[in-house]
Amino acid sequence: MAADILCIGSVLWDIIGRSPVNMQLGADVPGRITRLPGGVAMNIAMTLTRFGLRPAVLSAIGRDPAGDELVNAAALMGIDCDCLYRSDDLPTDRYMAVEAANGLIAAIADAHSLEAAGDKILRPLADGRLGSAAEPWSGPVALDGNLTEALIAEIARSPLFAAADLRVAPASPGKAERLIPLLGHPRVTFYVNLEEAGIICQRRFDDAVAAAEGMLARGAKRVLVTDGGRAAACGATGLPGPAVLSLAPPAVMVTRVTGAGDTFMAAHVVAERQGADRATALEQAIAAAARYVSGDIAS
Repeated sequence: MAADILCIGSVLWDIIGRSPVNMQLGADVPGRITRLPGGVAMNIAMTLTRFGLRPAVLSAIGRDPAGDELVNAAALMGIDCDCLYRSDDLPTDRYMAVEAANGLIAAIADAHSLEAAGDKILRPLADGRLGSAAEPWSGPVALDGNLTEALIAEIARSPLFAAADLRVAPASPGKAERLIPLLGHPRVTFYVNLEEAGIICQRRFDDAVAAAEGMLARGAKRVLVTDGGRAAACGATGLPGPAVLSLAPPAVMVTRVTGAGDTFMAAHVVAERQGADRATALEQAIAAAARYVSGDIAS
């Protein structure tokens, strides 16, 4: 069965420690530690399967026990792993985070194998399995900023992506600058939070509307900006209606934060795929993210 969407970027194990109490620097508190399939590309793919789509992931996974477990877990969820790059000498990547009642305390992303694999993960787009330079992939692509800046710059000008609907997320504020080569690309939609928008635009923004306006001024054609529990914004050029729309999320009890942005992005892609207009797609994405952070959507 052909894939509905490609998810390109980090596919790894999430190791998350969660505590129901507030934490400060140096705190030592009781809680739960879980290991789940994760990474931006994987989180998006998992959300897409819940909406009935069949995503394929392009990433680098080691030929180690952790990699075998990860591929098996993804396949059981209905994610197409046939085009993954499996490395004999690179270990499977990992992400570790600590979350508490007062939000994300700290996180470390070990995506060195993905970075080392480079453009090897894109081979299926060139060798005919998913497309070629002559007949490029023409469907949606979810792309994350865990790829190197050099590879993202290559994607920005590559004929392999000339017909794709590119949906791009930084993965973290520390990797937001990697997306700068994609500014001005006519087929890119950016999904960023307030901090990431500020890094890309090299200025501070007070809210998501200002950030969306700033991203458009920097050359983005379409952008969605989230700001935690405050209003999110959707900006676009060349479309009917106002350039920037804004909507506040519902108030919910936050039980987790890792993966919320990926859920927002996946829900927005699905809404647009189903024909929703800009306002409705934004509303549905916000609602899905709110359900996720409240714990109503399973990991």
